[in-house]
Amino acid sequence: MEKGVQRWVVDISKWEPTPHDFFSALSLLPQHDHTSITRFLKMEDRKRALVSRLLQYTLVREVTGIPHGEINIKRTLEGKPYLDCDKVGLEFPNFNFNVSHHGDYVAIASEPLCLVGLDIVSHMIPQIETIPEFIQNFSSYFSNLEWDNIMNGGSNDEILIEFYRYWCLKEAYVKAIGSGLSSRLDNVEFHHSSWRDISVKIDGVYKKEWRFWLFELGNRHWVSIARGDPRAATWSYKRTLTRAEFTEVEYNEGLHLPCASFIFKTVEQLSSVLRKARR
Repeated sequence: MEKGVQRWVVDISKWEPTPHDFFSALSLLPQHDHTSITRFLKMEDRKRALVSRLLQYTLVREVTGIPHGEINIKRTLEGKPYLDCDKVGLEFPNFNFNVSHHGDYVAIASEPLCLVGLDIVSHMIPQIETIPEFIQNFSSYFSNLEWDNIMNGGSNDEILIEFYRYWCLKEAYVKAIGSGLSSRLDNVEFHHSSWRDISVKIDGVYKKEWRFWLFELGNRHWVSIARGDPRAATWSYKRTLTRAEFTEVEYNEGLHLPCASFIFKTVEQLSSVLRKARR
């Protein structure tokens, strides 16, 4: 199963495509994906959308071996991408993936059995409001303990970093279950020891069936990974999963797989895989 645990990331600040390069990469994707990319007016937004989909198709192809023309990626009502295919195989009893982009980076993470959630945050300094005013807009999403930890973080910059770290974890959790930020999140409370050994309480109860990681990507970007229980998925997402129920032994095998390190990829590498797959 370990092959199903993948973490890939692309630094899009290093990719400055010509119009020919951009549309050449776009042509590697199914036609129905094109408008969801070209609808963006700004090139930076188009790049993020294109690279996100290149990552999805390339990872699915590399990990599962499904022929390129048979890879069918759809989205739930809440917008979570999923693989609609019955050819994944027994090696990955519940293969799923998640994508995220913010700032300079676009990333993807996959899991063979547990749910996976992924989020990237860029340490952006608010321009219109002060830092305390900015984070006050999000106070309802945090428990009292989390809010105290944020507000006691130190300088304004340190407070903002603490805010982004908690926010990143909460986003990864809701993305793992296929929900959205409209969900109540102050009851999802994170605990940590210097941002290691991260655990979560939901409605005051520790959830041992969930694991979390937080990494710094560089250039003031953070990325978080959530790995957890398929039974926690929203209804619309759960119905896309191969299985939601596992024995305790099966589930623990997936839960305690090593968390792979992020591998940096380039657009050229992703495109090369898809070109070969189309032959």
